[in-house]
Amino acid sequence: MHIPDGYLSPQTCAAAYVLAVPTLAIASRRVSRGVTTRQVPLLAMFAAVSFLVMMFNIPIPDGTTAHAVGAVMIAIALGPWAAVIAVSVALLFQALLFGDGGVLAYGANVLNMAIVMPFVGIAAYRVLAGRSALRSTRRVVAAGVAGFLGINAAALAAAVEFGIQPALFHTADGMPLYAPYSFAQTIPAMALAHLVVAGPVEGILTGAVFAYLAKANPEALRGTHGDLVTSPDAGASRPARVGWSTPAKVAVGFVAALVVLSPLGLLAPGGAFGEDAPADLDLGALGLQAIPAGMARYTGFWRHTVLADYGAGGAHATLGYWLSALVGIAVIGAAVYAMGRLVGVFRGRRATPASAVQD
Repeated sequence: MHIPDGYLSPQTCAAAYVLAVPTLAIASRRVSRGVTTRQVPLLAMFAAVSFLVMMFNIPIPDGTTAHAVGAVMIAIALGPWAAVIAVSVALLFQALLFGDGGVLAYGANVLNMAIVMPFVGIAAYRVLAGRSALRSTRRVVAAGVAGFLGINAAALAAAVEFGIQPALFHTADGMPLYAPYSFAQTIPAMALAHLVVAGPVEGILTGAVFAYLAKANPEALRGTHGDLVTSPDAGASRPARVGWSTPAKVAVGFVAALVVLSPLGLLAPGGAFGEDAPADLDLGALGLQAIPAGMARYTGFWRHTVLADYGAGGAHATLGYWLSALVGIAVIGAAVYAMGRLVGVFRGRRATPASAVQD
């Protein structure tokens, strides 16, 4: 679902940025007010997990691959605005460091995976969960279904962005300038990948993480579930745990396990739909005689990656994947944590009377 540069016209990329940038600005303000200092490490951890799960390529029956995202998981735990920030940061460094997703197309990828996905998912979750208890089976199922619906909404948005390209941007003789896929190709391809494989995986991940947090660390859900956290069902009578508590150890262990297992993403044959390099396009099957001119022009716009394709193209692909996973979680986690701490500092200064600051 990571759209590379060259697949979308500059006009489409600009329109996506017009939608994404103001949303990111709003998200920054909302997160600065809604996410507490104690929740900043959790937000950083979620951003790192989102990055890691996107490295796991899952084979699709048609020979392509897909992956989970984790955006709805973050939206349910910390709110949709926090999910916007966390996933956007993950997508940014994926594009800059690893070439996964384009820089010109970054706005479109943010729109699909960091905006559409968490907001559709959280809306579905709230409707399906209703007023059920925090630990109820209904809430776990609601979280799982929300993850499934959220990633499929993101996939549909990407399919539409791909599908409009040949219709709106083509040469005088009708040859596409950018993505050469029609709606008859994009929608079935994205639907198959996400309805059948990536969607269920996203749903299981979202439901499982929510079930664990509701049982072991309900306080982490206080910002999005309010009074439900203090109800007897949520275990309010238990003493609070701090520091390296069991939930913290589980979180570290979960991230470590994802890092160790990340090379499994190399086992899936083929690549994701709409992410082929121009040279890998089957021009004959697409009715083309040459690579679309706009695609050839803008592909490779960003050439400063540290580990292109997560190091998968080198002689030591597994080591490259491990190194990419470690670099990614370090950079993304640190970036989100630093942003959160800075917001906390500035928020504290605004809340402090001028006379107290002078003293």
